[in-house]
Amino acid sequence: MTEPTPLEELFDVAAGADAPLPPELARVYGRFALGSRPDRPWIIGNFVTTLDGVVSLGVPGHSGGGDISGNDPHDRLVMGLLRTVADAVIVGAGTLRSVPKHIWTADHVFPAFADAFRRLRTDLGKSDPPLTAIVTGGGEVDLTLPVFASGATSVLIVTTSQGGRRLGTRDLPASTRVAVVDDEASVRPGAMLDAVRRARPSTCILSEGGPSLIGDFFAANCLDELFLTLAPQIAGRDDSVERPGLVAGHRFAPEHPLWGKLVGIKRGASHLFLRYAFESPA
Repeated sequence: MTEPTPLEELFDVAAGADAPLPPELARVYGRFALGSRPDRPWIIGNFVTTLDGVVSLGVPGHSGGGDISGNDPHDRLVMGLLRTVADAVIVGAGTLRSVPKHIWTADHVFPAFADAFRRLRTDLGKSDPPLTAIVTGGGEVDLTLPVFASGATSVLIVTTSQGGRRLGTRDLPASTRVAVVDDEASVRPGAMLDAVRRARPSTCILSEGGPSLIGDFFAANCLDELFLTLAPQIAGRDDSVERPGLVAGHRFAPEHPLWGKLVGIKRGASHLFLRYAFESPA
């Protein structure tokens, strides 16, 4: 994968200290600043959507973000950058099933910039790759998948008591641990974040979960920023398959709409890279 052309910066009022991007990263991405909080980690989400609001085609073998972005190199660069600055990446079990061969590291998604990502991570004082946190209510995960078996990153499976009982009967890979946090059918965002912080001290946590997981974060008022790639594709919908939008499992408007503040726009050819900040209580 060759170095992509520089992104065109159209708007940037993102708060926070500028990250010390290596020259080759700065040349393509431009300025990158990230906020912080005194009470908890800075929580960011990353999604790609079509022009008509589809985030997954819902077709086996074509359910991942690559089919939405067209495997756009700038989108992959942004994914790699966000994983590099994060201490942990949270992934839902549904996302894991949709891209079973994926590994949630910057090197995996954009290998051409692997060295630059490593240097940036070192300069940020982060030695190991980010912790991968897999969230599953029932504990039904395939432990032979690369994210577990490769040892490329430490993995924390965050689950309920039911999921813990199921996983307790199985042999875990050496790089994988289980955190049982809830007696309910699903894992609450607060408990999820607490488990991640116990496993890995964190100043920044990235959510790459699906619509249900990001919906839970929005409902809990704990998402600080959303990085949203707008791909120039019309995917369409019919009754044959579900094609979800950004959020599932929660309804906010008209009773309690959530409004974001636009803090950044970058352009790469016909893709737009949007960045929204959301206010959340301390």
